Amino acid sequence: MLYLYYVFSSVFFFFCVQVAGEKVSLAVMAVTFHDLKSASGLKKLDDYLLPRSYITGYQASKDDIAVHAELSGPPSSDYVNVSRWYNHIEALLRLSGVSGEGQGVQVTGSATVFEETPASPPIADTKAPADADDDDDDDVDLFGEETEEEKKAAEERAAAVKASGKKKESGKSSVLLDVKPWDDETDMKKLEEAVRSVKMDGLLWGASKLVPVGYGIKKLQIMLTIVDDLVSVDNLIEDYLTSEPANEHIQSCDIVAFNKI
Repeated sequence: MLYLYYVFSSVFFFFCVQVAGEKVSLAVMAVTFHDLKSASGLKKLDDYLLPRSYITGYQASKDDIAVHAELSGPPSSDYVNVSRWYNHIEALLRLSGVSGEGQGVQVTGSATVFEETPASPPIADTKAPADADDDDDDDVDLFGEETEEEKKAAEERAAAVKASGKKKESGKSSVLLDVKPWDDETDMKKLEEAVRSVKMDGLLWGASKLVPVGYGIKKLQIMLTIVDDLVSVDNLIEDYLTSEPANEHIQSCDIVAFNKI
C-alpha cells in the first residue's frame, strides 16, 4: 500500500507540472483578432474585453494601440465593453499615457499587423568631412577662459531675460490613479464627486471608469494631468483624497501610471 501511495503521488505531481506548464505557455501566446471592421469581429472583441480593462496585462500598452488603430472610429454603443475600452484608450492617447510594451497582438483581415513601434530615425551626423579645411579650428579655444567681452555679453543676456519677466514653462505629467472604496456599500458616484471636488492650480481631472475588483466591489480608475511644479501627486493623495472629508468614501489610492508629457 505504501508503494502504491508513492507511485500515485509521483504521477499526480507530474500531471500538475504538465498542466502548469501548459498554462504558462498559453499566457505568453500572442492575442489574435479577426477583421475588427465586421460585426462578428467586434462581437468577439466585446466578449474578450468583458472581464478585462486592457488587451493584455494590467496597464495600457502597445497592444491596445494596435487594436485601437484597426478601428475606423468609436464603436457602436451596442458593443458596451469595446466602447468603454475605446474611450479609455482615446483619453490615454490624448495625454500620451501609453507606455507598456505589450505581449504581442495580431489583427487579421486588415492591411496591417502590429509588431513593434519603429525606432526613431537616427540623427544625421553633422560632423564635417575629414578632408574639410581645419585651419579655423586652430583659432578656437573651446576651454579657454572667458574674455571680458564674453562676460559682458552674458551679463547683458541674463539682464534681458530677467527684465522680460519670462519664466521657463513647467513640465506636465499624466497620471492614472486607482481610487478604492471601503466596501461594496460605498456610493461610487459620491466617491467620484469627492475626487473631482479637489481643485488646485495645475490639476486637471480627465476620463474615468469603474473597474470590478471582486465580491461586488468596484474601484474608480481616473486620469489626471498635473503641472509638475505646482502639484505633487503624493501630497494630493495624502492631504486631499485620503483625508477628511473625502476619506468618508475613499479607502486608499494607488498610482497606476505616471508619464511625462
